Amino acid sequence: MNIKHNLNKIKQSIPKHVTLVAVSKTKPVSDLMEAYNAGQRIFGENKIQEMADKYQEMPTDIKWHMIGHVQRNKVKYMAEFVDLIHGVESFKLLKEIDKQAKKHDRIIDCLLQIKIAEEDSKFGMSPSEASTILQSEDFSVLKNVNIIGVMGMATFTDNQNQIKQEFDLLKSTFDTLKTIKPDLSTISMGMSGDYPLAIDCGSTMIRVGSSIFGTRN
Repeated sequence: MNIKHNLNKIKQSIPKHVTLVAVSKTKPVSDLMEAYNAGQRIFGENKIQEMADKYQEMPTDIKWHMIGHVQRNKVKYMAEFVDLIHGVESFKLLKEIDKQAKKHDRIIDCLLQIKIAEEDSKFGMSPSEASTILQSEDFSVLKNVNIIGVMGMATFTDNQNQIKQEFDLLKSTFDTLKTIKPDLSTISMGMSGDYPLAIDCGSTMIRVGSSIFGTRN
């Protein structure tokens, strides 16, 4: 598995405006360092403790993205260093991130996770809930979080039409929310199996793991 080769191949195939998040969950630091030495600086993890451990071991210029489901009681373990939290699925979680960010005198960038898939196993809020949050007075008083866009996960299926419909839903949700908050810039959608389609549908950030590091155990 040539991580450098895989990385370069993906980077050459995606437009300049699309950010590549290397999904490094469960992978050893040696693999991450191989990607780092090949120029990758943004890594995505789905478990806070694992991300915190890697943060301690690795170079300080890395941007760490939390891409998994976030439990409110664990936000404090990443508030000091996390660069972007992809999976904000409730106002309660947003409030907790704000509280913990304040303790470190930081403003943490966040994406609102929109439920676009039909699967019950996927987390997220509805487009109307996201819209309500952005327009609420409760949200306006949060000074240590910055919503920069949306994130969504498509249904795990081979049906390309269904995936496209779900990606289109996320893009249209983003467009609607942008009328409320004009500085929104990020649509995080697309993984190893579907990122070319996601980019065609308007994604500006892709989360790629197995196509870089190989399949997970």
